[in-house]
Amino acid sequence: MLTGMPSLSHHEQEQAADRIRQLMETGMSSGEAIATVAEEIRETHKGDRVTVIFDDEDE
Repeated sequence: MLTGMPSLSHHEQEQAADRIRQLMETGMSSGEAIATVAEEIRETHKGDRVTVIFDDEDE
C-alpha cells in the first residue's frame, strides 16, 4: 500500500507527542489519542509529504 504522509520536523514530532500525552492524561486511550493527533496533522499540515510503502503481506 502506498500513502502520502506529512513530513514533520523534529520539533513538529515533539509537539505531536506532547499533544498525544495531553489527550491521554484526560483519559483518552493511546490509540484514540494517536488517531486524533494524526487527523489533526492531516487537516492542518502544509509542508512536504513523503511516500510510505506498507507491506501488508505475511512472509
